[in-house]
Amino acid sequence: MASTNTTTSSNYWDFLFTELADPRTNHWPLISSPVPGLTIIASYLYFVLNFGPKYMANRKPFQMQKTLVVYNFIQVLVSVYLFVEGLDGAWLRHYSWRCQPVDFNDNPVAMRVARGCYIYFLAKISELLDTVFFTLRKKDNQITFLHLYHHTVMPMISWGATKYYPGGHGTFIGVINSFVHIVMYTYYMMAAMGPQYQKYLWWKKYITNLQMVQFGMAFAHSAQLLWTDCGYPRWSVFFTLPNAIFFYMLFNDFYKKSYGSKKASSSATATDASTVTAATKAAENNNSPKVASKEL
Repeated sequence: MASTNTTTSSNYWDFLFTELADPRTNHWPLISSPVPGLTIIASYLYFVLNFGPKYMANRKPFQMQKTLVVYNFIQVLVSVYLFVEGLDGAWLRHYSWRCQPVDFNDNPVAMRVARGCYIYFLAKISELLDTVFFTLRKKDNQITFLHLYHHTVMPMISWGATKYYPGGHGTFIGVINSFVHIVMYTYYMMAAMGPQYQKYLWWKKYITNLQMVQFGMAFAHSAQLLWTDCGYPRWSVFFTLPNAIFFYMLFNDFYKKSYGSKKASSSATATDASTVTAATKAAENNNSPKVASKEL
């Protein structure tokens, strides 16, 4: 009985991770089995949620300025490559903006798109270092649910796309996401370069706006599969549409908390300042320095 169960499990494993997979990409590193990727993600979560904070508890935060500049510069280069490759290799030349199936052939165009999906997956793995650096720098306020969810889900999505559907309709979000990351990592790179660049970083909040726009575009583009059939799996909308909505809501909530509260705080500060000024003038007019001191 045990042998039968083992054989059945083995057959099911082979069916899921070999027979259903794209043979062109399934032998590439980290793709054939889900175990390596899940191990990386589990180790990542353990470090940023458990080991890392404990390790840094009685230590001063690492500065890592040069490391951050180099890291973010590399991420900018990778994002530029993926964005240009996505446009030139697919979306500006061969793809239908309404519905695009996956080309499972071995021709140069199809393999170029497949390699782009794979590099995008590797980029998502490398971006886990964002959180590792936050932990080592003791920037715990940056490690939100949104941040962890985004960095955990994206490697799994891109792994599945590379393994089963490396190309077609689903690559649209990767192209626009790469453009967003060009902007985002440019900001992070400039921020890491020192306080002398702070005056050039007034556009920080617009990065979040840009991220919300990308999820709106992803929703609208994926929704076309509901009424258009070109061979790309239509069942994917049951994952992509709710995920796009969820991401949008999380980023919108982050925006309101990060910038809406600041606006309200600035307004409150201005009101308090006006109150103090008025009270001070009234006290001076009444020649009562004690009242002025009390109000201040």
